Amino acid sequence: MSSDAYVFDAYGTLFDVHSAVRKHADALGPAGARMSQVWRQKQLEYSWVRSLMGSYSDFWKLTEESLDYALAANDLGDKNGHLREILLEAYWTLDCYPEVPKVLKRLRKNGARIGILSNGSPEMLNAAIESSDLGHLIDDVFSVDAVKKFKTAPDVYRMVTDSWDMKAKKVSFQSSNRWDIAGATKFGFKTVWINRTEQPDEYKSYAPNKVLSTLEEL
Repeated sequence: MSSDAYVFDAYGTLFDVHSAVRKHADALGPAGARMSQVWRQKQLEYSWVRSLMGSYSDFWKLTEESLDYALAANDLGDKNGHLREILLEAYWTLDCYPEVPKVLKRLRKNGARIGILSNGSPEMLNAAIESSDLGHLIDDVFSVDAVKKFKTAPDVYRMVTDSWDMKAKKVSFQSSNRWDIAGATKFGFKTVWINRTEQPDEYKSYAPNKVLSTLEEL
Protein backbone atom coordinates (compact mmCIF):
# COMPACT_ATOMS: atom_id res chain seq x y z
CA MET A 1 0.00 0.00 0.00
CA SER A 2 2.35 2.72 -1.23
CA SER A 3 1.51 6.41 -0.94
CA ASP A 4 2.89 9.78 -1.96
CA ALA A 5 2.86 10.97 1.64
CA TYR A 6 3.21 9.35 5.05
CA VAL A 7 2.11 11.01 8.27
CA PHE A 8 2.93 9.55 11.65
CA ASP A 9 1.49 10.01 15.09
CA ALA A 10 4.33 10.75 17.50
CA TYR A 11 3.70 9.31 20.96
CA GLY A 12 3.44 5.54 20.98
CA THR A 13 4.08 5.35 17.24
CA LEU A 14 7.49 6.95 16.69
CA PHE A 15 8.41 7.57 20.34
CA ASP A 16 8.10 5.11 23.21
CA VAL A 17 6.04 6.87 25.88
CA HIS A 18 7.14 4.39 28.54
CA SER A 19 10.85 4.97 28.01
CA ALA A 20 10.84 7.89 30.47
CA VAL A 21 9.82 5.58 33.32
CA ARG A 22 12.18 2.80 32.24
CA LYS A 23 15.12 5.21 32.51
CA HIS A 24 14.32 5.56 36.20
CA ALA A 25 13.06 2.07 36.95
CA ASP A 26 15.35 1.64 39.96
CA ALA A 27 14.05 4.79 41.62
CA LEU A 28 10.42 3.86 41.00
CA GLY A 29 10.58 0.25 42.06
CA PRO A 30 7.83 -2.33 41.44
CA ALA A 31 5.15 0.36 40.99
CA GLY A 32 6.93 1.89 38.01
CA ALA A 33 5.29 -0.08 35.20
CA ARG A 34 1.80 0.47 36.59
CA MET A 35 2.53 4.15 37.17
CA SER A 36 3.65 4.54 33.55
CA GLN A 37 0.43 2.99 32.25
CA VAL A 38 -1.68 5.30 34.41
CA TRP A 39 0.37 8.33 33.31
CA ARG A 40 -0.31 7.58 29.66
CA GLN A 41 -3.97 6.71 30.24
CA LYS A 42 -4.65 9.96 32.11
CA GLN A 43 -2.67 12.04 29.60
CA LEU A 44 -5.04 10.88 26.84
CA GLU A 45 -8.14 11.03 29.03
CA TYR A 46 -7.41 14.64 29.93
CA SER A 47 -7.08 15.57 26.25
CA TRP A 48 -10.47 14.02 25.44
CA VAL A 49 -12.20 15.67 28.41
CA ARG A 50 -10.67 19.04 27.52
CA SER A 51 -11.88 18.65 23.96
CA LEU A 52 -15.43 17.83 25.06
CA MET A 53 -15.46 20.84 27.39
CA GLY A 54 -14.08 23.15 24.71
CA SER A 55 -11.26 24.03 27.11
CA TYR A 56 -7.94 23.55 25.31
CA SER A 57 -4.75 23.29 27.33
CA ASP A 58 -1.20 22.76 26.12
CA PHE A 59 -0.30 19.05 25.96
CA TRP A 60 2.72 19.62 28.19
CA LYS A 61 0.40 20.91 30.89
CA LEU A 62 -1.72 17.76 30.55
CA THR A 63 1.44 15.66 30.73
CA GLU A 64 2.35 17.33 34.03
CA GLU A 65 -1.16 16.97 35.46
CA SER A 66 -1.43 13.32 34.45
CA LEU A 67 1.94 12.54 36.01
CA ASP A 68 0.83 14.14 39.27
CA TYR A 69 -2.20 11.87 39.30
CA ALA A 70 -0.20 8.76 38.38
CA LEU A 71 2.36 9.35 41.14
CA ALA A 72 -0.34 9.96 43.73
CA ALA A 73 -2.39 6.94 42.62
CA ASN A 74 0.64 4.71 43.09
CA ASP A 75 1.73 6.22 46.41
CA LEU A 76 4.86 7.70 44.87
CA GLY A 77 4.16 11.41 45.03
CA ASP A 78 4.77 12.37 48.65
CA LYS A 79 7.48 9.79 49.35
CA ASN A 80 9.62 10.67 46.37
CA GLY A 81 9.09 14.32 45.50
CA HIS A 82 12.14 14.32 43.21
CA LEU A 83 10.56 11.78 40.86
CA ARG A 84 8.26 14.32 39.27
CA GLU A 85 11.17 16.45 38.12
CA ILE A 86 13.30 13.66 36.71
CA LEU A 87 10.39 11.97 34.92
CA LEU A 88 9.26 15.18 33.26
CA GLU A 89 12.83 15.85 32.19
CA ALA A 90 13.02 12.36 30.68
CA TYR A 91 9.79 12.93 28.74
CA TRP A 92 11.52 15.61 26.65
CA THR A 93 13.93 12.97 25.31
CA LEU A 94 11.79 9.88 24.82
CA ASP A 95 13.44 7.04 22.92
CA CYS A 96 12.25 6.42 19.40
CA TYR A 97 11.45 2.82 18.50
CA PRO A 98 14.49 1.03 17.02
CA GLU A 99 13.09 0.68 13.50
CA VAL A 100 12.02 4.31 13.10
CA PRO A 101 15.17 5.85 11.53
CA LYS A 102 15.51 3.02 9.01
CA VAL A 103 11.85 3.17 7.99
CA LEU A 104 11.85 6.94 7.53
CA LYS A 105 15.06 6.77 5.49
CA ARG A 106 13.54 4.11 3.24
CA LEU A 107 10.40 6.16 2.64
CA ARG A 108 12.39 9.28 1.83
CA LYS A 109 14.60 7.33 -0.55
CA ASN A 110 11.44 6.30 -2.38
CA GLY A 111 10.48 9.96 -2.74
CA ALA A 112 7.65 10.08 -0.19
CA ARG A 113 6.72 13.17 1.76
CA ILE A 114 6.93 12.62 5.52
CA GLY A 115 5.17 14.40 8.36
CA ILE A 116 4.27 14.09 12.03
CA LEU A 117 0.77 14.90 13.29
CA SER A 118 0.55 14.95 17.07
CA ASN A 119 -1.26 16.17 20.16
CA GLY A 120 2.15 17.22 21.45
CA SER A 121 3.15 20.85 21.76
CA PRO A 122 5.69 22.16 19.24
CA GLU A 123 8.36 22.33 21.95
CA MET A 124 7.77 18.73 23.03
CA LEU A 125 7.88 17.43 19.47
CA ASN A 126 10.97 19.39 18.51
CA ALA A 127 12.80 18.11 21.59
CA ALA A 128 11.90 14.47 20.87
CA ILE A 129 12.84 14.77 17.20
CA GLU A 130 16.18 16.39 18.03
CA SER A 131 16.96 13.82 20.72
CA SER A 132 16.44 10.98 18.24
CA ASP A 133 18.16 12.82 15.36
CA LEU A 134 15.16 12.51 13.05
CA GLY A 135 14.87 16.10 11.89
CA HIS A 136 16.55 15.51 8.52
CA LEU A 137 14.01 12.77 7.74
CA ILE A 138 10.83 14.77 8.37
CA ASP A 139 9.37 17.42 6.10
CA ASP A 140 6.71 18.91 8.38
CA VAL A 141 5.58 18.66 11.99
CA PHE A 142 1.93 19.40 12.70
CA SER A 143 0.91 20.11 16.30
CA VAL A 144 -2.68 20.43 17.47
CA ASP A 145 -1.57 23.63 19.16
CA ALA A 146 -2.19 25.36 15.82
CA VAL A 147 -5.95 24.64 15.96
CA LYS A 148 -6.33 24.40 19.76
CA LYS A 149 -8.14 21.07 19.48
CA PHE A 150 -7.01 17.54 20.21
CA LYS A 151 -7.42 14.41 18.14
CA THR A 152 -9.85 13.11 16.97
CA ALA A 153 -11.28 16.48 15.89
CA PRO A 154 -11.42 16.62 12.06
CA ASP A 155 -9.69 20.02 12.11
CA VAL A 156 -6.55 18.30 13.39
CA TYR A 157 -6.26 15.95 10.40
CA ARG A 158 -7.25 18.75 8.03
CA MET A 159 -4.04 20.60 8.88
CA VAL A 160 -2.17 18.09 6.73
CA THR A 161 -4.39 18.26 3.67
CA ASP A 162 -4.64 22.05 3.80
CA SER A 163 -0.90 22.57 4.26
CA TRP A 164 0.12 20.05 1.61
CA ASP A 165 -2.78 20.85 -0.74
CA MET A 166 -3.42 17.14 -1.01
CA LYS A 167 -6.53 14.99 -0.97
CA ALA A 168 -6.92 12.89 2.18
CA LYS A 169 -6.94 9.61 0.24
CA LYS A 170 -3.39 10.35 -0.95
CA VAL A 171 -2.07 10.32 2.61
CA SER A 172 -1.10 7.22 4.56
CA PHE A 173 -1.53 7.83 8.29
CA GLN A 174 0.20 5.62 10.86
CA SER A 175 -0.68 5.44 14.55
CA SER A 176 -0.41 2.96 17.39
CA ASN A 177 -3.58 4.43 18.93
CA ARG A 178 -6.70 2.70 17.63
CA TRP A 179 -8.90 5.68 18.47
CA ASP A 180 -6.58 7.91 16.43
CA ILE A 181 -6.82 5.50 13.50
CA ALA A 182 -10.62 5.68 13.77
CA GLY A 183 -10.54 9.48 13.59
CA ALA A 184 -8.11 9.50 10.67
CA THR A 185 -10.13 6.85 8.80
CA LYS A 186 -13.32 8.86 9.20
CA PHE A 187 -11.49 11.92 7.89
CA GLY A 188 -10.51 10.02 4.76
CA PHE A 189 -6.85 9.09 5.21
CA LYS A 190 -5.55 5.66 4.28
CA THR A 191 -4.70 4.29 7.71
CA VAL A 192 -2.23 1.82 9.17
CA TRP A 193 -2.68 0.72 12.77
CA ILE A 194 0.66 -0.14 14.39
CA ASN A 195 -0.58 -2.63 16.95
CA ARG A 196 2.63 -3.14 18.91
CA THR A 197 1.03 -4.84 21.90
CA GLU A 198 -1.53 -7.05 20.13
CA GLN A 199 -4.55 -5.18 21.41
CA PRO A 200 -8.04 -6.37 20.36
CA ASP A 201 -9.69 -4.36 17.63
CA GLU A 202 -12.32 -1.73 18.35
CA TYR A 203 -14.11 1.10 16.50
CA LYS A 204 -14.89 -1.44 13.80
CA SER A 205 -17.00 1.04 11.86
CA TYR A 206 -13.73 2.84 11.09
CA ALA A 207 -11.39 0.00 10.22
CA PRO A 208 -7.76 0.62 9.21
CA ASN A 209 -6.53 -0.31 5.76
CA LYS A 210 -3.76 -2.34 7.35
CA VAL A 211 -2.72 -3.64 10.76
CA LEU A 212 1.01 -4.08 11.42
CA SER A 213 2.95 -5.08 14.52
CA THR A 214 5.79 -2.59 13.90
CA LEU A 215 6.66 0.19 11.48
CA GLU A 216 9.31 -2.11 9.98
CA GLU A 217 6.50 -3.84 8.06
CA LEU A 218 5.29 -0.61 6.47
